[in-house]
Amino acid sequence: MVFTLIVITAAAAGWSLVAGWLEQRHVRAPLVLVLAGIITGLFTQSEIAATLNSEVAQHVAEVILAVLLFVDATELPGGRLFGNDPGAAARALLVALPLSLAAMVLLGSLLLPALPAALLLLIACIVVPTDFAPAETLVRDTRIAARVRNVLNVESGYNDGIVSPIFLFALILAGSTAQAHTPMQALGTAVPSAAKALIAGIVLGPLLAWLMNSADRMHWTTEQSRRILVLVAPLLAYTMTVAADGNGFVASFVCGIAFRYVRQSPTRRGGAQAPDASDFRLIEDTNSILTMCMWFFFGNAVVLALGDGVHWPTVALCVAALTVVRIVPILLAFLGSHFTWRERLMLGALGPRGTTSIVFGLIAFNTLPDGPDADTVLYATTLTVLGSVLLHGVGSTAIARLLTRPSAASATETTTAGRRAS
Repeated sequence: MVFTLIVITAAAAGWSLVAGWLEQRHVRAPLVLVLAGIITGLFTQSEIAATLNSEVAQHVAEVILAVLLFVDATELPGGRLFGNDPGAAARALLVALPLSLAAMVLLGSLLLPALPAALLLLIACIVVPTDFAPAETLVRDTRIAARVRNVLNVESGYNDGIVSPIFLFALILAGSTAQAHTPMQALGTAVPSAAKALIAGIVLGPLLAWLMNSADRMHWTTEQSRRILVLVAPLLAYTMTVAADGNGFVASFVCGIAFRYVRQSPTRRGGAQAPDASDFRLIEDTNSILTMCMWFFFGNAVVLALGDGVHWPTVALCVAALTVVRIVPILLAFLGSHFTWRERLMLGALGPRGTTSIVFGLIAFNTLPDGPDADTVLYATTLTVLGSVLLHGVGSTAIARLLTRPSAASATETTTAGRRAS
């Protein structure tokens, strides 16, 4: 454990020193930490399984996901629930996302017929949600139309929260507990859990934000205390909900949405205001550090998962998850929309997988009984995220250039050349 901490902190420190230089070359922290994890895993193979499949690792992963969901929920483009284009975001989240989950289960039943439907649904919930951790520069790439970036940003922020209750339902049904053997029994556990989470999030989010607003008006808070309160908000929502046998992930997500809408900037009064960005700096930096750790352990998981060779049907399923299972539902969902066909293809092609998939996969690997099912989940998680790091992280620039209109690309190059000349 000491050796692992040394490697993680050294890799994070090394990346921090050259982050600007690396980002200019489209190399971000996830890739650096994954490589560090792989190199470390090659020398500690006998300890990887015990480290990943432990109660401590699961609790850490759960806390990271709770914080991640809260942060995602508070990052609302334009201050609106579904961003600047609610209709387009709704198409991606409420139409394309369910279609992708169904397509993964159907394709999985063809490629891996021996696996039960519950396990295929569990794998779908792990590999379908998008996350911009491995390709964060995409949301700032001006070659991509602003409305495309807006939808991608909103989708990556909300799909993990939407999928979370389905994931826990599938996890229960797949065998995480001996008390649920049928879908109705699993629903009997998952639905009350989700209901408690909704109540907790709806109550805690506005309450904490209102108390924060009131304390600001009384000049009782400081900049540091506000940042600390924002950091502990998802932890409070998660722990209180879990203590009541509720879904802590949904509670953190709903808490973030509600907190965002009630919170007002302490420097601007009157009416609904966007929260002060400085309030969220501590939680965003903490979230970045925690996700770096997850990417390192993902590198360890790559060594563990690929150590037994290649299972081609699972490889085909993971490749499909990153391509047709993503692209076709997006194209169907955006039929009749104001998006051009190039923009629809770009929405489908630019769907990176990241921290959410890693955390969901780790939770499933730890929760499922030891055996082929748990190994399959870890293998599918590893292949999908690793493929996304290469496709969407390293290859995102090429995808954006390929799918950008020639006129737009020329204009961007002309503008860039003009800036360099000036």
